[in-house]
Amino acid sequence: MLRSALPLLALLGLLLPGATAGAEGSVQVLREIPFKSAVPKAVREECELQTKVPSFLAEYSSQVKLVDGLGKGRKIEMAITEVHAPGGGAFSGPKWLEVTGTLSENGKKLGSFRAKRFSTGGAFATFKGTCSIIGRTTRAIGQDIATWLEEPTMNAELGDAR
Repeated sequence: MLRSALPLLALLGLLLPGATAGAEGSVQVLREIPFKSAVPKAVREECELQTKVPSFLAEYSSQVKLVDGLGKGRKIEMAITEVHAPGGGAFSGPKWLEVTGTLSENGKKLGSFRAKRFSTGGAFATFKGTCSIIGRTTRAIGQDIATWLEEPTMNAELGDAR
């Protein structure tokens, strides 16, 4: 029965724009984004911020397709522009992360953002390390960018940047 329904489902996908998340509706995002700020060596090597931000963005947005290199089409170019994550976990105070990005399609700029989040570690913070605390900000930023991507604007201030 499923086999006989597949051609009908494919036809519906062609007739109803946006009904399927095809390549046309996808937004390319680098699987690993660059740092554009000074970052403590331990944080750079251990916290995986460069891959966590794009991963969480893809988790929260079905539009996002993680790629190893950006091509033509719709894409977000992002960079980590500020990291404050001294060692010592919760004992060294709050941590924060800032990511900036630009959405474009075939060279035309469609939107831009600055997303920033702070964390003190939440419940049981005294038992968490620096990567765990700064990791909370990557999840929140991924969700912030995914929400913005639904209706992108220029110079948006997301999360705690507002």
